[in-house]
Amino acid sequence: MNIVFMGTPAFAVPCLDMLVAEGYNISAVVTQPDRPQGRKKVLTPTPVKEAALRHGIPVLQPQRLRSPEAVEELSKYQPDMIVTAAYGQILPKSVLDMPPLGCLNVHGSLLPKYRGGAPIQRSIINGEKVTGITLMYMAEGLDTGDMIARVQVPIEDDDTAGTMFNKLSIAGAALLKEQLPRLTGGKVQAEPQNDAESTYAPNLTREDEKIDWSRTSREIYNQIRGLVPFSGGFTLWNGEVFKVWSSALPEGSSASSSQAAPGTVLELKETGIVVKTGDGTLTLLMVQPSGKKAMEASQFVRGTSMTTGTVLT
Repeated sequence: MNIVFMGTPAFAVPCLDMLVAEGYNISAVVTQPDRPQGRKKVLTPTPVKEAALRHGIPVLQPQRLRSPEAVEELSKYQPDMIVTAAYGQILPKSVLDMPPLGCLNVHGSLLPKYRGGAPIQRSIINGEKVTGITLMYMAEGLDTGDMIARVQVPIEDDDTAGTMFNKLSIAGAALLKEQLPRLTGGKVQAEPQNDAESTYAPNLTREDEKIDWSRTSREIYNQIRGLVPFSGGFTLWNGEVFKVWSSALPEGSSASSSQAAPGTVLELKETGIVVKTGDGTLTLLMVQPSGKKAMEASQFVRGTSMTTGTVLT
């Protein structure tokens, strides 16, 4: 059986590694083109490409998978099944119809909730206590295909998008390993999704990263950890971007007797910068002033011109 694997970020690598370790024949790997990374814009391969080359698997990197040339090239590998995990492009019908055993997707949410490109980040930002992996057949709609199996993964209070990506990537590989023998043996009866229960998790925008200090402490705390380590949250200090990479909720009640406006710096301590929120306070633990590297609050407060009463906007 020929399997073509499609994926791009580190999230997808455990699935590919598992398929190789279990002896499945991966005839090709499809991933996004190399992109410039860092300040020097060095052309960098995707994590999945690096893994594929390590395993000696041919790699395809079409700019647009739906182009006739890309579809024709893919067909040469005669896939009996296509397995995808965070590939990053929508598969056209010509590709969906290509493998006789179908196209499977390892999706980072408990479908039908959080369809779309940022299910892990959105689940944390929205304060969910549990998320998971759905193994599904792919259809023409966005994450609308029939579900093969699901597994739940708790979201701990100190989890970030980064830690959840790691947990879910491992859970996804394990679920795929468990279900593949049943799939190839025709022993799976997939379950249609209930569209009435669906929610959408669109890719994050710059607006999603902007902190609104009038929101509750818990909402801002969830927002920041849902953006780490990819972008972090940001606010404005003296009209310049001031990033926040880590924060802490107050112990006990979040209420504050201060009548200061939300965004006001109430205390500058080595243990953190205490900022007024819509319902109390939030302590910033790791920050990044414009033009500088991220730093612990203890380092920031020793050399900053920020003062008590400063208003972050």
